[in-house]
Amino acid sequence: MHKQQANTPASRHKARRFALQGLYEWQLSGNPTFEIEARYRVENAMHKVDLAYFHELLQQASVRAATLDEVYEPFLDRKMTQLDPVERNILRIGCYELLHHIEIPYRVVLNEAVELAKDFGATDSYKYVNSILDEVSKKARLAERQA
Repeated sequence: MHKQQANTPASRHKARRFALQGLYEWQLSGNPTFEIEARYRVENAMHKVDLAYFHELLQQASVRAATLDEVYEPFLDRKMTQLDPVERNILRIGCYELLHHIEIPYRVVLNEAVELAKDFGATDSYKYVNSILDEVSKKARLAERQA
């Protein structure tokens, strides 16, 4: 059994990375997220991961996928079906955090999404992800942005 990792920026960063990979697998394979999560916990070194946050992001971004897609869809320059699965799931995680984790500054959410896109996405997808989440944050975090 893994010892629960503290809620640190580094442990949350790792949680986002695993959540993205899990969501990507879920979207392409249709495997249940609880099975994906269980396998990841067994097959990966998770001792430096915020496991509670990994669980939350994987479960909530999949359960709320359609709702989260509606949040960023108005800002797309293409059809939702043309979005790369990696970008789509980064946008889901980013929108989820912008809407449901207001304790995380919007700039941190955007930066984390950009880092995921640089690591897992196509060459310039980080610019696209950043521009879309920036637009979402203008609505979701209006008060924070004006402060």
